Amino acid sequence: MNMAMFGKAKEQFDFVKKAREIQKKLRDEVITVESGAVTIVINGEQKIQNVSINKDDINTDKLEILEKDIKTAIESAIKKSQEVAANLMKDMGGLNFPGM
Repeated sequence: MNMAMFGKAKEQFDFVKKAREIQKKLRDEVITVESGAVTIVINGEQKIQNVSINKDDINTDKLEILEKDIKTAIESAIKKSQEVAANLMKDMGGLNFPGM
């Protein structure tokens, strides 16, 4: 094996290490979004951690409002988690795969 191969292997190892570090930081990020009676808690990996509905704010005659609030809260939570991920990757220098 020549030294160039060892250099590429180290670059790939560093890439994987950085990717795992970013993934751990994203897992630890917590984003909370409210829309009407709905609160969504999501992490930076876009996994929903909690959904809560304030029963005092619900009009059972107009469930379409609740449905809209759920959709809006989920969309907002995902968008914010994407922004958090983009900023985290930018702050960490991004992921530049060796050889690309």
